[in-house]
Amino acid sequence: MMIRKTRRRGLTRRDLIKAATSAGLAASAGPFFHVNPARAAKTLKILQWSHFVPGYDRWFNNIYIKEWGQKNDTEVIVDNINLNLVHARAATEVAAQKGHDLVMFLAPPSVYESQVVDLADVYAECEKRRGKPVDLAVKSTYNPRTKKYFAFSDSYVPDPINYRLDLWGEIGIKPDSWDEIRAGGKKIKDKTGIPVGIGLSAELDTAMAMRAIMYSFGAHEQDVEGNLTINSKETLEAIKFVKALFEETETPEVLAWDPSSNNRQMLAGRSSLVVNAISVTRAGENDKLPIHEKIGLAKAARGPVRRIGPEHVMDCYVVWKFAENIDGAKKFLIDYVDSFKQGFLASEFYNFPTFPATVPDIKQLIAKDAKGIPADKYAVMSDILDWATNVGYPGYCNAAIDETFHTWVLNTMFARAATGVETPENALKQAETAMKAIWAKWKDKGMI
Repeated sequence: MMIRKTRRRGLTRRDLIKAATSAGLAASAGPFFHVNPARAAKTLKILQWSHFVPGYDRWFNNIYIKEWGQKNDTEVIVDNINLNLVHARAATEVAAQKGHDLVMFLAPPSVYESQVVDLADVYAECEKRRGKPVDLAVKSTYNPRTKKYFAFSDSYVPDPINYRLDLWGEIGIKPDSWDEIRAGGKKIKDKTGIPVGIGLSAELDTAMAMRAIMYSFGAHEQDVEGNLTINSKETLEAIKFVKALFEETETPEVLAWDPSSNNRQMLAGRSSLVVNAISVTRAGENDKLPIHEKIGLAKAARGPVRRIGPEHVMDCYVVWKFAENIDGAKKFLIDYVDSFKQGFLASEFYNFPTFPATVPDIKQLIAKDAKGIPADKYAVMSDILDWATNVGYPGYCNAAIDETFHTWVLNTMFARAATGVETPENALKQAETAMKAIWAKWKDKGMI
């Protein structure tokens, strides 16, 4: 994932890519965007991240909300902020019981269920208009224990393998499985000094990559009923694999990575492979970096049990119970789904629809891209729902899963074992202890 600073603060996304040595980016809020129709009777306030693709924010902030505001006699205010600030801002609004009407998270915000409006009616209306949503959306926004839709997902982001076609071609290995990634990554590192770039730090991309490995090994945080199942032989095997992958193919810098590190490293020619959204290649294309032509995309890697990986980002909108314009927020979500194809195109294939009928020709669109080299580079995502899943698979993304995710329990488990700070067995026991406390907490609250 790429973090972008606004030009107003002096740094562009191009500057960040060039400054590949700057590992930590200051989190800063972007500008406010207002649409103020003459004599608007209502106001709708929206908080969401500064999108990786600048064209998406230009479309959403300058075209879509302007048109919607005029049609609905509403002043629309969009506050775009750094992705790392979203949870902190949400916590502040909950504490104050005042803030935005709509807040978009980049992962299921299950822990806020008691603070949000049930959005079952929004899903029902969208389904009536556009057909059923994908199971990935339901598993990420519905709590079967409380029978509540605590959020609404308009889109999700695929998480393919990004790899150097030239380096992997030279060794004659395709990164189709985790075993091949380990073997090929070692050969490339030994030959060229260029390592694999899979993070082992307290950040989003690491959290997704570690779960991709776990799930493909048959390991899970929970079972389909939501019971804790982290302590298993499959999890232990996944931990041992990550330790070997780190020792044989990586460098210690991944222990301090942030969500944009893998983008910068790949575009600087300093990683042979990363697990990320298409932010890597799109940034290379948009900034006219020649290396983008050497970067290929592959499906989530196959493990001993299955080929699977979590989505990279799950767009999840919530409407606070204390929101001042609840009805307007719901209508905005319904109308936005009706216009989603425009958003898909503005995001340059980054945001995939949770209501597939909104982009019925998606396979044809991604099979022939004007910027991709080759033009069918993005066609690898045509069967995305065959290998993408939700965080918390095979169950729902409940509050215990959410807290585990955002306190980086699994990231820490893998990093401690990989670096030898703990044995794989001890790292697993420590993670289980932490997760047992989290599960007990949310069971007591009646949320799982």
